[in-house]
Amino acid sequence: MMPILRSVLAELTGQLAQAGGPTIEPDQLLRRDVCLGLGLPGRWSPNRRCRLVATRDGWLAVNLARAADVDTVPAWLETVPDMDPWTAVDSVLPTRATTDLLARAILLHLPVTRVGEAMADWPVLRHARPRAAGTFKVVDLSALWAGPLAGGLLAAAGADVVKVESSARPDPTSQRTPVLDRWLNGGKRRVHLALASRAVQGLIDEADVLITAGRPHALARAGLTPERLFSANPGLLWIAITAHGWMGDAGLRVGFGDDCAAAGGLLGWDDGAPRFLGDALADPCTGLIAAVVALEARRAGQGGLLDVSLGGSAAWIAGRLAEREP
Repeated sequence: MMPILRSVLAELTGQLAQAGGPTIEPDQLLRRDVCLGLGLPGRWSPNRRCRLVATRDGWLAVNLARAADVDTVPAWLETVPDMDPWTAVDSVLPTRATTDLLARAILLHLPVTRVGEAMADWPVLRHARPRAAGTFKVVDLSALWAGPLAGGLLAAAGADVVKVESSARPDPTSQRTPVLDRWLNGGKRRVHLALASRAVQGLIDEADVLITAGRPHALARAGLTPERLFSANPGLLWIAITAHGWMGDAGLRVGFGDDCAAAGGLLGWDDGAPRFLGDALADPCTGLIAAVVALEARRAGQGGLLDVSLGGSAAWIAGRLAEREP
């Protein structure tokens, strides 16, 4: 399966180069630092925070990525507070329906997905409008992997990229995975600012491309809405990366690379049971796709909001894998 995945990514990296991006090898996209102590993918994700678990009638990917996720398990599964969270997951999930478990997880903002739930979505350009050719200034407000990868690829394509790190919630990548950080962000200028500050708004007003990785309502709290940003900068191309999509209830959901890979069906199967293929695969796949579409939109003179989801991108890649499987 991984050789087929590399061939799909090779086609996308070729498309990236044709659009004016750098020439890169697929394996460059899939590696993170060994200092993470990653294990082999299987029923558990390599970072051992996400697990594929059987329910009464299907499979869920349960990602306890944050301390808050661990603390929310008793409320989700209605178990006693001092029960080990994974013991609770193992004991409760096989007795309950997938739909009920997923609905409650979404309500509690847990990064939980049903295996294969996402539709294969190539990014959609919303609020489409023409933009003038000229400068290539990029403001990268994203963190972790997918968004910074898109920004790093644009920097390698010649863009002037400034990475804005939230002074309240800085990107942990430089501390946790310094080698990855150098690859993703080494070609960018870094500034530390409050996202709601006038300084950030001024950067966006002068930018050609904006990259975010957050839910719409969270960005709106910092004043980052389509109405405000496109009013001040009509030709802006906004790469809006989310877990499950920008519009409607999907925009309220939390998600990360492993659970969204499962949502997209970007998994292997052994004897009727799913297994992870790699480390947070939805992240590098999404970052690559976002960069390809952004470069193509820039070349075509298009601005607007580029709706890029981790789950939809993973499903698109999974669909290409299915076409090539023997």
